[in-house]
Amino acid sequence: MKARLSGHLDLTELLGSATSPELMRSIALQGEHVARDDRAICSLIGSPGYSAHSDAKTAPPAGLAAAMLSGWHKHGVDLTSHISGGYALVIVDTVRRSTFLAVDRFAIETLCYFTDGKTLAFADRADCIAAHDQQLDPQAIFDYLYFHMIPAPRTIFRQVRRLPAAHALLVDDQGVREIRHWPLRFDEQRRPSFDAARDSFRSLIRDSVAEQLAGQQRVGAFLSGGTDSSTVAGMLCQITGAAAPVYSIGFDAEGYDEMEYARIAARHFGCEHHEYYVTPSDLLASIPAVAQHHDQPFGNSSALPAYYCAQVAKSDGCSRMLAGDGGDELFGGNSRYAMQRLFEFYHSVPQAIRQAIEPMCADGSPLRRIPGLKQATGYVRHSRVTLPARLQSFNLLMQLDPAQVLSADFLTGIDVHEPARHMQATWDECQAGSLINRMLAYDWRYTLADSDLPKVRGAVQMAGIAVAYPLLSDRLTDFSMTLPADWKLRRFKLRWFFKEALRGFLPDEIINKKKKGFGLPFGVWTTRNPALLELARDSLDTLATRGIVRHDFVDRLLREHLPQHPGYYGEMVWILTMLEQWLRRNANAA
Repeated sequence: MKARLSGHLDLTELLGSATSPELMRSIALQGEHVARDDRAICSLIGSPGYSAHSDAKTAPPAGLAAAMLSGWHKHGVDLTSHISGGYALVIVDTVRRSTFLAVDRFAIETLCYFTDGKTLAFADRADCIAAHDQQLDPQAIFDYLYFHMIPAPRTIFRQVRRLPAAHALLVDDQGVREIRHWPLRFDEQRRPSFDAARDSFRSLIRDSVAEQLAGQQRVGAFLSGGTDSSTVAGMLCQITGAAAPVYSIGFDAEGYDEMEYARIAARHFGCEHHEYYVTPSDLLASIPAVAQHHDQPFGNSSALPAYYCAQVAKSDGCSRMLAGDGGDELFGGNSRYAMQRLFEFYHSVPQAIRQAIEPMCADGSPLRRIPGLKQATGYVRHSRVTLPARLQSFNLLMQLDPAQVLSADFLTGIDVHEPARHMQATWDECQAGSLINRMLAYDWRYTLADSDLPKVRGAVQMAGIAVAYPLLSDRLTDFSMTLPADWKLRRFKLRWFFKEALRGFLPDEIINKKKKGFGLPFGVWTTRNPALLELARDSLDTLATRGIVRHDFVDRLLREHLPQHPGYYGEMVWILTMLEQWLRRNANAA
């Protein structure tokens, strides 16, 4: 795959030499927007806004990169506080003898880098950085199996790092250091009136959608039938005053299809509705391509249906798709938020009482064999685990036991506690007082930046179409951070404000539905489709031959576990299959 932004610098020359025209001319950066002057060069991708651009006295020449370069000269590393939207940015300054890399709040655009102190190489894709030996990192493979993706800053390559969302990298004569440029600060004291907040909220959504229509001939929207995608689709119709094109994916599998909700939203808003039903044959045709498109192993199973959705939109003439990602994570829509509140109640029980009842809930307790009491002891056992570790209490890899899944040789180079430390560090970054806001900030990293956004980004790139996320605009994000915590999770009611503010705009059936999303019935189909099972078996057998997973585990997984519980164990078959299919494109590295 080709990088959209890339470059390679000789740090010895940049940091150790006096400024010279020859040095400036020798620096070459690739990007969608590039600008240079006599002292610095800027390259970027994305469609950011730059607030200082409105200053007529200091307005830079036309062009995004020129605006950013002017801003760099004025603000230095504080430049990012004046930028909005999705972007990845690189600035090389021969006068300051520094290089500055940055990505937006949610890593809508990404940037990876390698440095050994003498050189600095960077690209928007980890597999496009050629300055290292591309040796794979076994810990990253373990992290992938744990999270179903590889959280930043680690990548699949030992020597390549990915900038986390809302982070920058500064390289100068003081060294190499990553900097968080957008602090996670929630205003939990403000109590606005509901009517004023509702009106502002609707206006912000409308403006965010409208901004994405400029310069586009035909803009469509993903429509799952959930509150987020339905809101975006409805606003798109309202703004254009026409039947906006929307695109939905369905599955002919019981319990996985929610096309009817997408139809409800499409009828309500008068959309031009396009439906596509993904089949097992589609999986057979596209699994290798989808796996190998990503710059590292990626196991979000919604990637394939999202690709087919984007492909239909592209063939229908759309130049840009609007995605509804972000509403759950900004306004409190994930079911685990209510579940964790329930578990947190246990910590309000006096410590003396907890110490008395916890021994009765241990593994060997006879209470665990009594119906009803078994559930009660399970609640205690689960609740006593502190956050964020509790969020992974039922982690698939850990439930199966890494020693039973992975080969002994592979495990010798693995720290099985590394994911827990990563989660704790992420949890500690947000100092909000409320549980809901801390969980939201946590999900901005793991659910949005490292999973859902790469899924959509990869899907639309494969289809050859652009994408935007109106619900993740900076203004909507800032607005969400000023809402009272109990407006996001009211007792156990998810995204209370979001739903109440859009009541009358969204159909009641959409507001009251339970969210599913583009789930993929891979496990169910694999048990019924011999060709799909053969693809999975071939992939997993090869992983065992590579020495990553155990041969006996592969046999048990496909012969016993998958047929008994295809929905549960199908997820493990999927992530292992996608890992192997990615490795086949990177056989030399493996």
